[in-house]
Amino acid sequence: MQTDLVVPVKALPDAKSRLRGAVQPGEHTRLVLAVLLDTVTAAIQTDGVRRVLVVSSDPTVASVLAAEGFECVPEGPARGLNQALRHGAAILRESDPTGQIGALQADLPALRPHELAAAIKTADGRRAFCADRQTTGTTLLLSAPGAPLDPRFGAGSAQAHAASGALPLTDSWPSLRCDVDTVDDLAVARDLGLGQQTSALLCAVACGPIEC
Repeated sequence: MQTDLVVPVKALPDAKSRLRGAVQPGEHTRLVLAVLLDTVTAAIQTDGVRRVLVVSSDPTVASVLAAEGFECVPEGPARGLNQALRHGAAILRESDPTGQIGALQADLPALRPHELAAAIKTADGRRAFCADRQTTGTTLLLSAPGAPLDPRFGAGSAQAHAASGALPLTDSWPSLRCDVDTVDDLAVARDLGLGQQTSALLCAVACGPIEC
C-alpha cells in the first residue's frame, strides 16, 4: 500500500515564531525553509511514500519547493491548519480515492525515512497518529485507505486524535517525534542529527544559541 502525505506550511512571516532567536535576525525565514526542505526530503525518500504535497499560499515557499522538485499548492478558501490539510487531502484523493493519506508536520528537520516508514507500517492501514516527544501534539496522522483524514491539529491534538478513534503509535521513533517549535527543540533535533539543509544553515550562521 502506498501512502500520500500532506505537509501544511504557514506564511513565512507567521511561521515558527517561537523559534526566533535560534539564528541571527534576518535568517529566521531561511531556517524555516531549511527545516521544511529537510522534512519533505526525508518524507519523499521513505519506503511506501508515493507523493508529498505541500499546502502553502506563501509564494516564497512555493518557489523554493518548485526549484527543488517538490509539489506545492495554495490553500483553499478556508484558512487554518486543519482546513489546509483537508484541502490537500481532497487533492490527493482525486488521484487515488482508495489510498492512504497522511498529514505530516513541516518541522521535522532530523526526520529519518526508516522511522517514518516504520510508523506507517505499524499503522497497518488503520487511522493512526504519532504524538510528539512531549506527547501532547501530533507529528503524523494517517487515514485508513479511502477514509477521511479527519485532522484535529491544534492544542492537545494528540488527545483529540485519540478521542476521535485514531490509534496511538507508541514506538519511540525519536526523529519522527521531534518537531521543532523552540530553540530547545532545535537543540534536541541537532543531537539526533539534522538534515543537510538545516545543518548547513546553522553552520553557515553559527552565531546563535544553536551552532553546528
